[in-house]
Amino acid sequence: MTPETKACIEKHKTQMEHAIQHLEKELTKVRAGKASPQMLQGLMVDYYGTPTPIDQVASVNTPDPKTINIQPWEKTMLKDIEKAILAANLGFTPQNTGEIIRINVPPLTEERRKELVKKAKEESEKAKISIRNIRRDGNEDAKKLEKGGLSEDEAKHLEKDMQDLTNKFIEKVDQVLAAKEKDILTI
Repeated sequence: MTPETKACIEKHKTQMEHAIQHLEKELTKVRAGKASPQMLQGLMVDYYGTPTPIDQVASVNTPDPKTINIQPWEKTMLKDIEKAILAANLGFTPQNTGEIIRINVPPLTEERRKELVKKAKEESEKAKISIRNIRRDGNEDAKKLEKGGLSEDEAKHLEKDMQDLTNKFIEKVDQVLAAKEKDILTI
């Protein structure tokens, strides 16, 4: 294997690892019955006219598996945070105590669990598409290297290695999905 082909494989392997990390990050947002601060990740709050992530205007924690507490840095933000949670349509009803916002995470119904599994499958399919696109880019790089002087056999070997790498990462996506599915469906 030439240094160019090794570099090509490493580059695309790193990109595929990023796709897996992104999938795992997205799946943490899909709740599985237990309260977690990640459920509110990506929630934007209107902070003096500027959309700001909730974790930059408040402390978000989980005192127990069924509750999320949001302690804003400024008490004036309580209404805006409450409004943002309702607007995000997360299936939660925030309770404003005047000091903190408390969210009681309701237990999941069977129907809701199936919806969450479906959402998790959609995310995993996006990751698989991303990995396949990375493989396509790798194969294009192999063709460019071949035009640049790499032997035809080396280029074919590189494409085979790229396919093997793709298969390995697609399998990893399936494993991550299976774990999340089990987590969601476990009562």
